Amino acid sequence: MREALAQRREIQTDEKLPVVQALPLALQHLMAMFGATVLVPILTGLDPSVAIMTSGAGTILYLILTKGKIPSYLGSSFAFIGPIIAVATTKGIPEALGGLVVAGLVYVVVALLIKGFGTGWLNHVLPPALVGAVVIVIGLGLAGVAINMAFNGGGAEFDMKSLLLALATLAAAIVFSSFFKGFAATIPVLLGIIVGYIVAVPMGMVDFQPVLDAAWIGLPTLTYPTFDLGAILIIGPVALVVIIEHIGHLLVVNEIVGKDFTPMLPESLAGDGLATALSALVGGTPSTTYAENIGVMAVTRVYATQIFWYAGALAFFIGGFVPKLGALISSIPVPVMGGISLLLFGLIASSGLRMLVESGIDYSHSRNLILSSVVLVVGIGMEATGAKVPIGDYVLPGMAAATLLGIVLNLILPRESKGLAVDSPDFSGELQEEAAEA
Repeated sequence: MREALAQRREIQTDEKLPVVQALPLALQHLMAMFGATVLVPILTGLDPSVAIMTSGAGTILYLILTKGKIPSYLGSSFAFIGPIIAVATTKGIPEALGGLVVAGLVYVVVALLIKGFGTGWLNHVLPPALVGAVVIVIGLGLAGVAINMAFNGGGAEFDMKSLLLALATLAAAIVFSSFFKGFAATIPVLLGIIVGYIVAVPMGMVDFQPVLDAAWIGLPTLTYPTFDLGAILIIGPVALVVIIEHIGHLLVVNEIVGKDFTPMLPESLAGDGLATALSALVGGTPSTTYAENIGVMAVTRVYATQIFWYAGALAFFIGGFVPKLGALISSIPVPVMGGISLLLFGLIASSGLRMLVESGIDYSHSRNLILSSVVLVVGIGMEATGAKVPIGDYVLPGMAAATLLGIVLNLILPRESKGLAVDSPDFSGELQEEAAEA
């Protein structure tokens, strides 16, 4: 697979593709984000169709504010699920939406602060040993989600049919990516999902009834926010957690695309925040850049922002005005998306490994060993077990907690902490000398 990927030409961010190629690539991104983006409104009581529509509108707004330079798709953020449910059950959905509007504005305030102070400090706060480990956590932290979808079909117990379907989907995506040439090799995720869907039909794992019941043309049901101070105080500060996630995703995009978008972090954060506020104004979910779509770029090596313009437009159109198409995509079985996720999330983690290798990090320095080790264990461990750090009315998820801990360690560990790695020749020689003296 590596040789096939190496031989495939990269499509850079500013390149344009024919519409006949761009549309399938956009649909591939739409399907990759669909499951997670719909799950958030289902869990919080918001409207899934509006969530899809606003994810498309938010992505287009993000591309406008970043001048069409950063390839990213904005979907529903999981970080806000707990606070939204808490506010919705005690006050109501409109009050939760009001809190989300303010949370979006928090992004903008932070973006303005970064714009004023610059982004040079990021190189000191986030060294390669920390960044590479965080990227690995982003990928492997999602491994449990992919395994659950593939092995359990999203349920609580192992299901052999789900596993077989997931493996068939994964195998199809790998075959298209590794053994095919031309355009088919650039849409392996889409083709893998199609193959998985076809396999799922005779297995009785596709429910067509919602598709038959859905109307061809319809209008979204909008809900408008109400601003309540208590709700704002519960939901607003969660934006700080998602900002950390946003920075981590931007670093992954840097690594995959081979460009440094860090100077555009203020514009990127502002785009994410305004997309969240816009979404909440009409009853949609809060936004965040999506690891699933970053994984698609890693597989296809197609980074053209043109594709994300198209994906955003498709999501806006399907979610807002064509219920039947939305129902058709929703009918994709969970194990199919699980099989695809096994590939996508793994490729994100691999990008972190590549970052560590290509950065030439000297792991004979104990500070580098400590940074990477602590971040990996804390981040992956918390994400895998579902552990979260409670902070008042909020919770700090694994990736954010590991990143903050890594930042603190980076700031307090001695810069010239040359401690020797346990497998280095110097360390072994030192042990032998001590043994001889004893």
